[in-house]
Amino acid sequence: MTEATAIDHPSIASAPAPAPLLSVRNIEVVYDDVILVLRGLSLEVPQGAIVALLGANGAGKSTTLKAISGLLKTEDGKVTRGEIIFNGERINGIDPDRIVRRGIFQVMEGRRIVADMTSLENLRLGAFTRSDNEVNADIEMVYNYFPRLKERTGLAGYLSGGEQQMLAIGRALMTQPKLLMLDEPSLGLAPFLVAEIFQILGRINRDEGLSILLIEQNAIAALEIVSHGYLIESGRIVMHDSAEALKKNPDIREFYLGGAEAKNFRDIKHYRRRKRWLT
Repeated sequence: MTEATAIDHPSIASAPAPAPLLSVRNIEVVYDDVILVLRGLSLEVPQGAIVALLGANGAGKSTTLKAISGLLKTEDGKVTRGEIIFNGERINGIDPDRIVRRGIFQVMEGRRIVADMTSLENLRLGAFTRSDNEVNADIEMVYNYFPRLKERTGLAGYLSGGEQQMLAIGRALMTQPKLLMLDEPSLGLAPFLVAEIFQILGRINRDEGLSILLIEQNAIAALEIVSHGYLIESGRIVMHDSAEALKKNPDIREFYLGGAEAKNFRDIKHYRRRKRWLT
C-alpha cells in the first residue's frame, strides 16, 4: 500500500465492546453491621456467556450470589459499598421479587424443590409470576432438556439428588430468566451426574442464549463449560482469566486441579494476586 493510499483510507476504529449483562463493581458486604465478608469484589457476566466463580468453602461465593439476587436482607446482610448493575440498571437495594421480575433467578445450594409437590407442579410454580400464554411450551422445553422429569410423575421428594437438581434448574427456566445463577449445582452428586448436568447447562446456554453465573468448588467440571472464571478467596477476587488460561495456570492446576495439599491459595509458592478495579 502506498503512502497516499494509507492517507486516503484511514483505519477504522474498532467498535466499543458491548456492556456486560451483569457488572458487580467493587462491592463490600457486611453481616450484622460488623462482619465484613466481601472486600471490594468485582466481576462481570457478558451477555450470553457462562462465567464461573470458583473458591473454597467460606470464601464468599454464596454471599456474592445473595448480594446480586437481593437475598442478603433475609440474613441481616447488606451491600455497604460499590454497585451491582444488571442490564444497564443498578439493582443493589432492590427487593428480591423485583430482581426476579427483572430477569435474575438464583438456584440455591441444596436445590430447595418443594418435596410434596410433583415435578410438574414445581415447574408451574416457577411460572407463578408470568401472565403469558407460553407456560406449557416452556414446560415442554424443560422436558426436552431434562426428559427424566417427564417420566417422574410422583412427588418431587422421591426424586434422586440428580433429578432434584434438574428440577431446580427446570423450575428456574420457567421464570424466563435473562441471567441464571447456580450455587454449587454439583454438590452431593455422583461424577457422572455432574457431567450430565453441566453438559445440559452448556446446551441451554448455546440453544437459548442464556447467561449463566456458576458458583462451584468443582473447578474441573466448571472450567469445561465456562468461558471465563474468577477465583475468590477471603471475600476478594484474587485471579481471573479465560477458562482455557485457568486450566493451564500452574497454580490453579496445583491447587484446584491437581490435589495440592496447600490449605489456602496463599500457600502456593508462585501465587500472584492480580488486583483489578480496586480503588
